[in-house]
Amino acid sequence: GDTESHEAPSMDIRIRVDEDKRTFTMVDGGVGMTADELRNNLGSLGTSGTKAFLEKMKENEENSEDGISPIGQFGVGFYSLFLVADRVPVATQNDASEKQWVWESTGDGTYFVYEDERGNTLGRGTEITLFLKSDAREYLDVAKIKETIHKYSEFIHFPIYIEASKTEKVKVDREVDETKEDDEAAAPAADEEEKEVTTYSWELVNENKPIWIRNHNEITEDDYNQFYKSLSKDYANPMFYHHFSVEGGLAFKAILFVPGKAPSNPFGTDGSATTSNNIRLYVRRVFITDEFKDLLPRYLNFIQGVVDSDDLPLNVSREVLQESRILKVVKKKLVRSALRLISSIAESDAKLKKGGDDKEDESEDDSGSSHSKKLTTETYPKFWEEYGKNIRLGIIEDGNNRARLTKLLRYKSTHSEDEYISLQDYIDNIAEGNKKQKNIYYLSGDTIEKIKQSPVLEDATRRNIEVIYMTDAIDEYVVGHITDFSGKKLVNLAKEGAASSFEEDDDEADDSDDKKANKRQRKAIANKRKEKYEPLFKFFRTLLGEKVTKVVITKRKTSEPTRLLSISYAVFCLKKKKKKYINQYNNKLIKINKENI
Repeated sequence: GDTESHEAPSMDIRIRVDEDKRTFTMVDGGVGMTADELRNNLGSLGTSGTKAFLEKMKENEENSEDGISPIGQFGVGFYSLFLVADRVPVATQNDASEKQWVWESTGDGTYFVYEDERGNTLGRGTEITLFLKSDAREYLDVAKIKETIHKYSEFIHFPIYIEASKTEKVKVDREVDETKEDDEAAAPAADEEEKEVTTYSWELVNENKPIWIRNHNEITEDDYNQFYKSLSKDYANPMFYHHFSVEGGLAFKAILFVPGKAPSNPFGTDGSATTSNNIRLYVRRVFITDEFKDLLPRYLNFIQGVVDSDDLPLNVSREVLQESRILKVVKKKLVRSALRLISSIAESDAKLKKGGDDKEDESEDDSGSSHSKKLTTETYPKFWEEYGKNIRLGIIEDGNNRARLTKLLRYKSTHSEDEYISLQDYIDNIAEGNKKQKNIYYLSGDTIEKIKQSPVLEDATRRNIEVIYMTDAIDEYVVGHITDFSGKKLVNLAKEGAASSFEEDDDEADDSDDKKANKRQRKAIANKRKEKYEPLFKFFRTLLGEKVTKVVITKRKTSEPTRLLSISYAVFCLKKKKKKYINQYNNKLIKINKENI
């Protein structure tokens, strides 16, 4: 053959289609194969029987529960060609071979290996040609091929080109017919005419490079932003990103992004499916899937990004991979990294508040290295407003990370109505103020304005007790999953007896005699007071009858003359994934303020 007829081999992959011949051809500039390697590598596939493979596929479809998935078994990638092709020749040239060889089969269990009559057209590498079946013309669609490459091979090391055609009208010189008579030739005519011309060129398909495998020192913030936009199809830049690698027994690289805005329906409450394809899983830069619904838990479904591991197997089905022990380790480490990402935003805000510069977060430990976006303005308040509900849901659903998530809670309070505070901020405020305070107090309501109308809030304010405003319906249930924080319980101030811890400290602070009295004296005074106001108590009991169970004197410092409370309080519960309130107001309690009598 003519060994000089080929182009110099290049380390890339090139695809071309011919609609008239119904062929799909893919050429690479790799090492190629010798004739013996063709027989050993592809010959065994041909003799083992494609028909048997196809029959096994059909059997699995009919009995999917007991059938063994053919995905991951040796040769399935090559066998699948005959699902769409009648004939497949594989031409290859290896540097150790003087001749270019062809392996060819029609998928009937036989194959042929012969010298390529075209000579050395490859220089080095392999060319696979599919003579497609009549019902497989869709694989000749250049747009569909590009879409497939973008989805599965966007980030592989080698460039992938596709031959694209372009047809356009161009002006060419008009040909003169010299056979015509002189008088006809002398007739006036245009010098140019339009003709359709088709040109062919190689178009690079996988232009986006896998930035997660690059050193973060080489990547600019604009690079991260552009990669996020190509990944998420979002028009805006991400709020935050975290680029990290995990090393050791299991190694993987990842970039996680927090979008600037939360989705309109993050948990599918309108019946739509929750977001599950925000994390794209790659194995050695080959896309595997974005359909692992539990790669991140539901409450972190707003986070987008990529995970790429060299340790996960490529030749197994997604179902097998999802149950893989290695993948379970990836999930655990991924959740921890996502929570670390969120914590980094809060830590950045703390540095900015202190007047320091938020240096880019670059750290390295036993598990690998990480790098996060540098923030120049406080960002966590915006994060909380967008994703606070997700953090609350995480406290309910993720017991293993509840302590970490609790630190991420943010609320406004009576001492901080303009800025959010954490529970740790609340504890620090106690240390600076009322050190005798035993609990963390909160009140819940639809809005802060409505909470401010509560008489119990007035009592706490007069005693200089900070009260947290909880305005989300799920907050009551969240608190039910937090036993305490820093040794202090979270207590609903509206609950009867909730303020007893600070009432004891300054009980009857307006009565100087009571201040000096010991516990027994205070009890005697309370009994005397009860006896004094018994006629009033009796009046209310007679007036209201069964509507009340008990009438007492309140110790709260409030301007309200009376308060009506329920001994059994509203219980917030989730039943069958639906919000439901159970209200029990069978036992009413009236508290009378003696200052108004």
